[in-house]
Amino acid sequence: MHSVTFPRRQLLQRICAPAVKAAAITTLSSWFFASPSWAGSKVTVRKRLVCVGGALTEIVYALGLEEHLIALDTTSTYPAATKNFPNVGYARTLSLEGVLSMRPQLLLVTEDAGPPQVLRQISQAGVQVKVLKADHRYEGLKDRIRVIGFLLGAEVRAEKLIKDIDQQWQIYQEDLSHKMRDNLSDKNNTFAKNNSSSSQFKAMFIMAHSPQQVMVAGQGTSADAVMNYLHLENAFKKVQGYKPLTPESVIAAQANIILLTDQGLQAQGGMRGILRLPGVMQTPAARHRQIYSREANHLLGFGPRLPSMLHSLLEEIHKIK
Repeated sequence: MHSVTFPRRQLLQRICAPAVKAAAITTLSSWFFASPSWAGSKVTVRKRLVCVGGALTEIVYALGLEEHLIALDTTSTYPAATKNFPNVGYARTLSLEGVLSMRPQLLLVTEDAGPPQVLRQISQAGVQVKVLKADHRYEGLKDRIRVIGFLLGAEVRAEKLIKDIDQQWQIYQEDLSHKMRDNLSDKNNTFAKNNSSSSQFKAMFIMAHSPQQVMVAGQGTSADAVMNYLHLENAFKKVQGYKPLTPESVIAAQANIILLTDQGLQAQGGMRGILRLPGVMQTPAARHRQIYSREANHLLGFGPRLPSMLHSLLEEIHKIK
């Protein structure tokens, strides 16, 4: 029995980032040692699950476990069926009363959720609070799938989903290698001519959801991880986290590609609004209209659609010859 439970215990300890301290640890321990799902017959017991985090909700749906869901947060917008659930608010500003009114047994959140004292109070009220690391890596996505499958008694489904996503990831990696090789050998490639000194194209991500607060993404962000997976050099790689966009920094960066979310594009009034942002028109990306957007969770969430999202962006970015 110990040879089976020990690796699973290690998995949860490695992936579940405890935003709640002593109370959360007590809750985790009491759950973990009570009737483990891998002991005895494999019967999945329906749990009253509140899921906070669009990517986590997507994983639940991808595993076919949506029957556990009773409520979601505002970032859980995919698939369309998520609209049918009660909403507990924004992930970073959860309400104690709003969550507890759903009478959940399990609250599943990322480490970005909060406030911490609300999570602590929810845990103290007897709800199992599971906090998963954001971990903006492909390996982090697979870890989250395994943990959610484990928590909901669906380990076999989780491994099958991971196998399917691994196949998509392999196809993406092969296509990426082909595109990089073709770009280096194609003298007529638009980007190759504009960026002949490097095998990577310069890119920047603009977070523009609020007209009053437009930011660029540096290291340690999910946007930076996406750029790395697209084999793009982050023009703001020396910056940590997000920083305000300034015309001087944008002009100095001279990005060949601009990435942003659909929500940001809409908030700025469309493409014309983006081009009017300080310094943007002085970039190669603006001059050649190499500006691409995706829905926020799709682009930055690191959910099950990550390989397909990267593949679609790869094709769109490198289609010009």
